[in-house]
Amino acid sequence: MGQVLGHLEPKAVWDIFEEICQYPRPSKQEEKIIGYIENFAKTNGLELIKDAFGNLILKKPATPGMENKKGVVIQGHIDMVCEKNADVEFDFENDPIQTWIDGDWVKAKGTTLGADNGIGVAMGMALMVSKDVPHPALELLCTLDEETGLTGAINLGAGLLNAQILINLDSEEDGAFTIGCAGGINSIGTWEYKSETVPADSVAYEIAIKGLRGGHSGIEIHDYRGNGVKLLNRILWNFAKRYDLRVSSINGGNKHNAIPREAFAIVTLPKIHEEAFKLNISKCNDTIREEWLSKEPNVNLSASPKDLPNRIMAADLQKNILNAIYAMPHGQMRVSPDIPGLVQTSTNLAVVETKEDKFVMLTSQRSSVESEKNYIKHMVEAVITLAGGVCVANDGYPGWQPNVNSPILEVGKTVYRNLYGKEVHIEAIHAGLECGLVGEKYPGMDMISFGPSMKDVHSPDEKLLIPTVKNCWNLLVEMMKNIPDNN
Repeated sequence: MGQVLGHLEPKAVWDIFEEICQYPRPSKQEEKIIGYIENFAKTNGLELIKDAFGNLILKKPATPGMENKKGVVIQGHIDMVCEKNADVEFDFENDPIQTWIDGDWVKAKGTTLGADNGIGVAMGMALMVSKDVPHPALELLCTLDEETGLTGAINLGAGLLNAQILINLDSEEDGAFTIGCAGGINSIGTWEYKSETVPADSVAYEIAIKGLRGGHSGIEIHDYRGNGVKLLNRILWNFAKRYDLRVSSINGGNKHNAIPREAFAIVTLPKIHEEAFKLNISKCNDTIREEWLSKEPNVNLSASPKDLPNRIMAADLQKNILNAIYAMPHGQMRVSPDIPGLVQTSTNLAVVETKEDKFVMLTSQRSSVESEKNYIKHMVEAVITLAGGVCVANDGYPGWQPNVNSPILEVGKTVYRNLYGKEVHIEAIHAGLECGLVGEKYPGMDMISFGPSMKDVHSPDEKLLIPTVKNCWNLLVEMMKNIPDNN
């Protein structure tokens, strides 16, 4: 621990972040990182509360002279998106994240870094054990399972937090304060897997799309990055007609909030079409690479021989699934007419998975307008239903309504101006944050979010800009000194 990042400043923050990277923390499997935080609280004499869901709250009294200031909750989530490239050997349930430094960036070797939201939690923990930072009464809220639907915040216990101000450290652009975010919902389509035997004189191939950038479906959805499932399906849909191609399985994507980087299909076709099939796979690869040259320079389509599968999809099922994927909306659906540059509504075709008894399609809808979120959800449902599937949506989570008159926002703006001699950028974002859910449980909570700069989160290209961590730490420290009085 500390061997890679220990020389960076602020040292207290980087040391804790590197310790966090040693503890596996997939969503819904946070036991090891929970144990680390529990031991951290015990070692440092901090009060610790765990709610019924498992969320952790660490508490620290105000420093002398700050007792009459409003209490502050520092908040972050302890789980991470676990993504790796197909050719990387890594066990997210047991292996520590392998960090490395590339110029001004911290990255991970072949996997997601987990700076989303490990670096925010590290800053909160460093503040809780600081000896030289004046601060009001502090509470550090560490939520579970944010990345698979914000279920930790959804199930946060009431009556556990005493503070009136919440600072969320889960934003990803230095020099910006987030004061609002979109709400979201997941819609899942399922089809019963009805099978047929593989026709005689068939050959089998695995068709693969790899090398896409992927990314966070809230933050990068407006960037029109390639969707591996959509690109693969384009090939399957056309080759089914041209070469009597039959599909055994389609699998792509991993997380509801990540744009699929890779997708794979096991297919069969009559041996008489094999040479033409291989030739056209090569031509299609050239076409895709030309289409996506500037946005996805590393995209690659390939086909490799496989043993014949023991089943293929029934013809009607295959037709329905390929049509559903082709017709399924994906990407930015509407830009806000009121906030320049803000994506208002989007949908992400996130995961397709072939199971023993069914085919599953997971999609994720976001909007800062509740009625539009439902509109896109119904659009997705219509496509699935027309294609013979059954669609079920989860309860979703609410957006966070911006408050431009927020007192903690005014504190932050003043502190930022004094520190850096310029105005901070104020924004609402399309990604989901837990603030809206915490605000539901604790009405009247004054909230703001900020964090250091990150790129390509939710993908193995995730990276954290080193100088911005110090910027955010200095901002957090100075804001602690300027918290309003508790009237």
